[in-house]
Amino acid sequence: MIPYTMPVPAATSRWTRHFIYRAERVRTTWKLRLGLLALVVIVLWFSSGWWSAVIGRSLVCRGDPAPSDAILVENFDPDYLLFERARQLRRGGVAARVLVPVWTDAGTQEPNDVSLGIAQLMATISRIGPVETVPVREVEPISLNAARDLLRFLEREHIRSVTVVTPLFRSRRSALVYGATLGRAGITVTCEPVQGSRGVDTWTRSWHGIQDVVQQWLKLQYYRLYVLPFV
Repeated sequence: MIPYTMPVPAATSRWTRHFIYRAERVRTTWKLRLGLLALVVIVLWFSSGWWSAVIGRSLVCRGDPAPSDAILVENFDPDYLLFERARQLRRGGVAARVLVPVWTDAGTQEPNDVSLGIAQLMATISRIGPVETVPVREVEPISLNAARDLLRFLEREHIRSVTVVTPLFRSRRSALVYGATLGRAGITVTCEPVQGSRGVDTWTRSWHGIQDVVQQWLKLQYYRLYVLPFV
């Protein structure tokens, strides 16, 4: 015997559709999701030599040292290799004057003893010769405010061109910042990136290399999108 089902009046269906409805939903299985994840990991692994180099090169300015009025050693994070490269550029005739920014104390605005001492020690060990220290403020955004302090010094000293010696993965950001400050003031800026233990093709081989590149990439985007457009 076939059970009898009372039909639902059409009027009732039209009324209830304003409150409830029936829908069919298609969902992927955990096996498919796991397989797609594994595929992405495999593709990234085998193509790492390509995309890691692309990311690394995106952080590096074009090295093009040219005769300048001064060499600027961007020693915000003390690095002996910067002084060594500046010494080579000075001996190669790029510029006779070498400028080294040093942090100031927040209270006195005088050069910080530690920052000044490290800069002088690096200059002595590298045998670069006499250098001129330039006090700069450590105020956010740090790179921009330091560039503004350097601009005031350069204008006071009538320096119209500088070659910036800067760490490799910081160099693109430095070139953008100095271009937006010194460049707009009519000072010619050339960039000389200095490679340390990690290069554009090798930064993924250590955790510190990955950390450095990720940090510099994020800072580059921050300056591009939120700082320099309002300078």
